[in-house]
Amino acid sequence: MTAAPAPAGRSRFDIADIVRQHRPQLEADKHLTRPERRVLSAIERCRTAALGGHVDVCRSCGYEHPSYNSCRNRHCPKCQALAQERWIAARTERLLPIGHFHVVFTLPSELRALTRHAPSPIFDALFAAASEALLELGRTRLRARLGVTMVLHTWTRDLRFHPHVHAIVSAGGLAYDGVRWNASSTKYLFPVQVLGALLRGKMLAVLSRLYARGTFKTFPDLLDPEAFARLMARLARRHWVVYSKKPFRHAHHVIRYLGRYTHRVAIANGRLVHVTSDAVTFRTKNGALVTLHPLHFLRRFLLHVLPDRLHKIRHFGLYAGAHVGIALAAARAALKSCAASPCLVSQTDFPRWPELLRRLTGTDPHRCRRCGGPIDRVPLACPQPRAPPPTRAA
Repeated sequence: MTAAPAPAGRSRFDIADIVRQHRPQLEADKHLTRPERRVLSAIERCRTAALGGHVDVCRSCGYEHPSYNSCRNRHCPKCQALAQERWIAARTERLLPIGHFHVVFTLPSELRALTRHAPSPIFDALFAAASEALLELGRTRLRARLGVTMVLHTWTRDLRFHPHVHAIVSAGGLAYDGVRWNASSTKYLFPVQVLGALLRGKMLAVLSRLYARGTFKTFPDLLDPEAFARLMARLARRHWVVYSKKPFRHAHHVIRYLGRYTHRVAIANGRLVHVTSDAVTFRTKNGALVTLHPLHFLRRFLLHVLPDRLHKIRHFGLYAGAHVGIALAAARAALKSCAASPCLVSQTDFPRWPELLRRLTGTDPHRCRRCGGPIDRVPLACPQPRAPPPTRAA
């Protein structure tokens, strides 16, 4: 597979080309689930004539440039930039102007096979256990309600299955009297050993309930009546990894950093170094390279297709939807009384989509690419009208 030089700002290679060339063989070798088929179809049709689009016609020089619609699928590497910027703009209105910690909760390797078998209940359990651990320590150690936003990731840089949750946590919280702001330490939030122990205990409790309900009854490794007890014993002995970084001091740094995580997909086109009909080479951590056969590459990519209706971005505490009104407003009022705090900053205003597109691509969507003159937009017919997205999951 070869590629011509890419236009400025675009990747030379495209995962969509790999899908188009190798999907028939992949489907012959592997049974694809409905979400996996939907993702592959979206990626190979994204920004092609199959989805329709429009032609920009310059009023001054007559230059015509076609633009095709995107698929909007949350797994597509070409559809995340503008969605990310829009999400950042929306979340900025809710983010408290205070320092935030970055905490990562990771599932142990013993649970990976079970998670592949029953992803939705275990991902839900991970969100619940991690958020409850943070909010419980906020309640007992700070006597306050924290603001927490979490994002699920399932991959390593070489596309292996590695489920973990990134959490952005406010450096303090609203006291339970609803008036004061109780700040955390500026160096650390909570001891990671305590967070890990809480995560382990809460996850084991949820797994036991799921097993009792029969959620895992079709999982081959647990057909033996004693297998689940052995798994729980191993998990109870394990050290559950929780990692915490120092807080971001500025709100705009927090939201920009979080935005990179919320709309990141397993691999972006920009990480592809070389693609042929029998090899895909891409960058991993610290500039290292990995080469896989295209079928193996697609198999790893599909490991990270999330179930339908699963929300990968969730908010808890002060950032939960139920608290956006009264509690979050009270937190902002409490923060005004401690304006001397070194973490306190003003909110950042974000522009509308034309300006976002200018920042992302360097081009004005309302101006001709050649002469800069005004353009008229002429719709293109779509051969197969695109249906609305099947879910609204984040």
